[in-house]
Amino acid sequence: MASSNAAHKPLTLYGVGGANPPKIAALLNELSLPCTAIRIPLSDVKNPSYTAINPNGRLPALHDPNTNLTIWESGAIALYLIQTYDPHHKISFPPNSPESHLATQYLFFQVSGQGPYYGQAAWFKSFHHEALPSAVERYVKEVNRVTAVLEGILKGEQQKFPEVEGGPWLVGGKYSYADLAFVSWQTIVEKVLSKEEFDSEKYPEVKGWIGRMLEREGVKKAFGTMEKLE
Repeated sequence: MASSNAAHKPLTLYGVGGANPPKIAALLNELSLPCTAIRIPLSDVKNPSYTAINPNGRLPALHDPNTNLTIWESGAIALYLIQTYDPHHKISFPPNSPESHLATQYLFFQVSGQGPYYGQAAWFKSFHHEALPSAVERYVKEVNRVTAVLEGILKGEQQKFPEVEGGPWLVGGKYSYADLAFVSWQTIVEKVLSKEEFDSEKYPEVKGWIGRMLEREGVKKAFGTMEKLE
């Protein structure tokens, strides 16, 4: 593998905007991977032209001409990218190290414990065809619960790695793809829910953590595409 990821053929990212495509776009930026992003309107994700790429009809999907692999599901894409294109562990950890397993743990927490619940909160709050206060209440509670879990984890990491500047981070006192996975939905939820439903000021560690990531150039560039949920 070439020493510079920029020497590779551009990867194709299917999906621009929304929740999950920017998460992968930011990861590609952090790894300095060339990429062409293709906007797929939500109305087209079930069309045969796109289900030929992702049979589940969801965004994003990724095609890598360097390995001739097409892969979907944002968590799987993230693992593929760091295992294939981060040999020096810029935003990951050595294979089979305790930190690598913990990073995988947090990625799975994001795709199973943050994304689905935050997505349902956004759906019932803004998109469902009828008002269902009980559904909104349930998922708003989950948003606050998950954020409180993250707040506690970050406080613990701050105590473990007090000397790390720019932290805390989820794993090993180091910014990684595991942190990056949480940015999309943690940012979106502030735009969707009222301050009475979700007040980020109650979670200062999480607020600072997300803010630090959004100041990173590659992350800032990717999340500039989050103008709407797709």
